[in-house]
Amino acid sequence: MRKVLITGAAGFIGANFTHYWLKKYPADKVVALDVLTYAGNTWNLHDVWNEPALTFVKGDICDQALIEQLLTEHGIDTIVHFAAESHVDRSITGPDAFINTNIIGTHSLLKAAKAFWLDKEEPLAHHFHHVSTDEVYGTLEPDDPAFSELTPYAPNSPYAASKAASDHLVRSYHHTYGLRVTTSNCSNNYGPYHFPEKLIPLCLLNILHGKPLPIYGNGLQIRDWLYVDDHARGIDLVINKGEPGETYNVGGNNEWTNIDVVKLLCQLVDGFFATDEELRIRFPQCPAAKGSASTSLITYVTDRPGHDTRYAINAEKIMSQLGYEPKVGFADGLTRTVQWYLDNQQWWEKIQDGTYKNGF
Repeated sequence: MRKVLITGAAGFIGANFTHYWLKKYPADKVVALDVLTYAGNTWNLHDVWNEPALTFVKGDICDQALIEQLLTEHGIDTIVHFAAESHVDRSITGPDAFINTNIIGTHSLLKAAKAFWLDKEEPLAHHFHHVSTDEVYGTLEPDDPAFSELTPYAPNSPYAASKAASDHLVRSYHHTYGLRVTTSNCSNNYGPYHFPEKLIPLCLLNILHGKPLPIYGNGLQIRDWLYVDDHARGIDLVINKGEPGETYNVGGNNEWTNIDVVKLLCQLVDGFFATDEELRIRFPQCPAAKGSASTSLITYVTDRPGHDTRYAINAEKIMSQLGYEPKVGFADGLTRTVQWYLDNQQWWEKIQDGTYKNGF
């Protein structure tokens, strides 16, 4: 039985991973830590909130004393570190929060982990897994090979730079102090609980409300999309089979231009409305409710500063060494995502109008 601390557990990827872990390893004890900023809320853990194995703690990863207290009280032997500021646009207008959470917060976790696991006569068995992003590698030209674990870091936004710094800190604690660490760098995630400011949920909800779909520049930026459950499985493999000190890229082998993602999303929504009269009543402003194509909402806007052209993950290492393979195809995963948002209207409405309150 493991005793696992999951940071950022009420955010998009962290919450999905918490659901995954509790289902896969019901004998484990899980401490879910989240500071509950705008992007994290307890409703994301609603389905597992009353699980005896789960303890939720509202707290900041920058609070080293709190982290040390949690490690001690719960006998934590595994940390899975998701907590991060992650929206590129927000990092451009307000980078300070990204430096504080992603760099200083990660360092606070590492210091607490070292103090509890290593700084004693008999070091404790432990594992620190750090979740990072493909954005640390910078950008690719259309014909460039995909990012591998050996690709030099070249971050182009304050967000990416802060994650790159955190990756280096984690690596340094392994090589300097012997902390047992692994790191995973993932491609763009999508799925349930995705915060509405991100591309897929933003465009989906705009379609439902008949609002413009803002596409940066020409929309030809390329991303490798990874269904969030496939990401959770990849992290699981790294924790259980990965080599200490190693980095593993987790990708979906699934490159799409932004404009093609939005067009597919429009097509899927139109299909849902064509077969469900109730949707046409619930969302009368959606073009599909009026017999029009949702692609009519596509609007091109000025590109954002420093917008990376292409991200693509070479996942050969985790596939060949750990047996990883993404299971959810993009059309299937996007259909599941649309269905989840249609089934959970109260969740995203309360987030959009600012009336969500943590707790039930």
